Amino acid sequence: MTTEHVWAPNYPDARVVVAGGSSGIGYSSASRFIGAGVRRVALLSFDPARGAAARSALLAQHGKEAEIVHVSFDATDPASVQSAIDRAHAALGRIDVLVNSISAPAFRPELLHHTPLADIPNILAAQAIPPMLLTRAVLPFMSEQGGGSIVNVASDAAKIATPGETVLGAAMAAIVMFTRAAALEVKRNGIRVNALTPSLISGTPTTERALAEGFSKKLFERAAAQAHLGLPSADDQAEMIVFLGGPAAARLTGQAISVNGGISAA
Repeated sequence: MTTEHVWAPNYPDARVVVAGGSSGIGYSSASRFIGAGVRRVALLSFDPARGAAARSALLAQHGKEAEIVHVSFDATDPASVQSAIDRAHAALGRIDVLVNSISAPAFRPELLHHTPLADIPNILAAQAIPPMLLTRAVLPFMSEQGGGSIVNVASDAAKIATPGETVLGAAMAAIVMFTRAAALEVKRNGIRVNALTPSLISGTPTTERALAEGFSKKLFERAAAQAHLGLPSADDQAEMIVFLGGPAAARLTGQAISVNGGISAA
């Protein structure tokens, strides 16, 4: 199924919020949703300048046929998250799809005994907390309107124990278990919650940092060699997110799906 068929005719007027929408998987997802027919999109990200640039790039790419707003927020602060979701809902009128693709600070994979003690709570908080806060904040709106779809982006580190990803894997596993439990809680309200768990993603700053030097370089070079179907791009991840958000996935919830080119079969 191609993305052109995802929304029409079931959701010709869908409203989509993409947290982390100024770059990477988030930006690609916003672009793919617009390409699939969505006309009202809200981008949520920390940096106002990057958000404005992403908005301008999307309008230029799609011929200004979409209504796109940007909301700046701190994804680890509950009050800021609630305010951002409230503002996005006010701008769009409702929220049919929420994509949570928040990139944590630049922590490269490292063996646990080489990881500074002070970094551990920061890694957990920066990676695991944002999708939890965003999901919680949007639930009242989706429940009131009778349904919606939430996609949380984690990684294969949630499924596969890998040296160097001890703390990061714990954070990703938290996102996946949160997603599965939330899916069971909210299905009675017509809300679906799924997780996307990519591994290496070509052309992203995170992958470039991981492949630059040190232990992570060796780790991910070995992983990349297993991607016999090709190292996936942010656009490949976005295709799955659009599918998960749309009516073609209407019976799919509580799942953690990997698009990884064959790096693993978890």
